[in-house]
Amino acid sequence: MAPDEFLLEYKSQDYGSDPTEVRSTDNYTDEYVRGFVEKWDELIDWQQRWESEGDFFIEQLKAHGVKRVLDVATGTGFHSVRLLEAGFDVVSVDGSPYMLARAFENARQRGRVLRTVQADWRWLNRDVYGRFDAVICLGNSFTHLFDERDRRKALAEFYSALVHDGVLILDQRNYDEMLDHGFSSKHKYYYCGEKVSAEPEHVDEGLARFQYSFDDGSVYHLNMFPLRKNYTRELMQEVGFQKVDTYGDFQETYHDREPDFFVHVASKRYEGTPQ
Repeated sequence: MAPDEFLLEYKSQDYGSDPTEVRSTDNYTDEYVRGFVEKWDELIDWQQRWESEGDFFIEQLKAHGVKRVLDVATGTGFHSVRLLEAGFDVVSVDGSPYMLARAFENARQRGRVLRTVQADWRWLNRDVYGRFDAVICLGNSFTHLFDERDRRKALAEFYSALVHDGVLILDQRNYDEMLDHGFSSKHKYYYCGEKVSAEPEHVDEGLARFQYSFDDGSVYHLNMFPLRKNYTRELMQEVGFQKVDTYGDFQETYHDREPDFFVHVASKRYEGTPQ
């Protein structure tokens, strides 16, 4: 059932007098105000992103024998819709009712019906039932978690939502490059909109505050935690994932400074698991 768009009012983002001090996981639902969400697809540009990604995620899921997918950060539905069209059974989750309403409508316009659930990752299995062959957490979404306890709890919930040999696919910006050498981006893969800019306004070891500027003059922001690549990998393994492969802009071989994004593919399967 689609979220009731008539209940989703317009309001402004509010970061208070010092936006760089807003470093809380619980702030994410207030950041995705309706006006921002309605422009989100301009930032992504579905067609160009489709072309730039190719079949990377579809091939990864097929290689792991995946049929059922839990998209825990569906956003406006880009990956959920694409995976439905590729024949996967998909359940779509987001913490923002605005995002879910937009995702449902985007899918409807493409002749698909999304099964949507509004849920906080930290209590994911309270609201989402069943087990899945894969959990995907894409669009740099995991960096909305500011506290390590929240990150561990969310990863544990992802792990629990998977079948015994399931796989988690999680991506993040190349924050190592941003923190160590400053920001530069080709925007070749993820944010393909031609009339939109997405650039950091402030970066330190505990905050990456991004500004999103649109061609109509509107400006929005997101506060995110700048996860370092190896920290994310180690956290996944500490939670229980047995093997983590990391790709740079969908390539298996890369130099750490080059990618805009890293994609982590974490397998739950224990090597001694019977076939």
